[in-house]
Amino acid sequence: MGFYEICFSPTGGTKRCADILARALAGQGSFVDLTAGTQAFDSIRLTPEDLAVLAVPSYAGRVPAPAVQRLARIRGNGARAVLLCVYGNRAFEDTLAELRDTAVQAGFQVAAAVAAIAEHSIVRIYAAGRPDGQDAAQLEHFAARIRARLEQGNCPEPAIPGNRPYKERKAIATIPRATTACVSCGLCAGQCPVQAIPPDDPRQVDTGRCIACMRCVAVCPHQARQVDEARLAALQQALEPVCSVRKEGELFL
Repeated sequence: MGFYEICFSPTGGTKRCADILARALAGQGSFVDLTAGTQAFDSIRLTPEDLAVLAVPSYAGRVPAPAVQRLARIRGNGARAVLLCVYGNRAFEDTLAELRDTAVQAGFQVAAAVAAIAEHSIVRIYAAGRPDGQDAAQLEHFAARIRARLEQGNCPEPAIPGNRPYKERKAIATIPRATTACVSCGLCAGQCPVQAIPPDDPRQVDTGRCIACMRCVAVCPHQARQVDEARLAALQQALEPVCSVRKEGELFL
């Protein structure tokens, strides 16, 4: 049996959760980085004996569009899949439902699903420092329960929450932009999952491509890409009622 960790994690929170779950579930496996836009995802083919963790963040209650497109190109060929959506302590809404549908269309058999929490990628005061030790222990417990179910050999697809049609994708208002601290090193351009930053002029951004994943903010060594302060303050205030109380992960078997 082969094991795959297939993950879209621009700022690292989703990968941290996926790493914990994957290690506890099956140990070391093959890592597939869905943020790598130039990777030949069509060449990735699993077998019915394989197991995969499919991990994505929740962006306003949806799977990021590039993650859907890239996962759809992978050939599941009947491999069993454990779905993982990671959200910033607000809500995951239709993310797991959309991830389930994408996985099934790609040929995976969904055996279990998990919702977990990581630090909010934009307003980082919410779920700061998560996944923490308590989250890790919970994910390891989830992995043990999933492994026990897999070992039984009978894994009917679990009931997964979410709506169809999925909630509408909204226009992005939190696009990070270069500040005067930018030295045009180009690191952000090289690591942007959707090639929204031109390598020959990294002070710019293609607003039609940008998905506000905050990868450029996370990787910049000069802290030279930021969301507009007024927009960030407004988002922080809007999220305060729903993000201030700690939420816990959920397992769907």
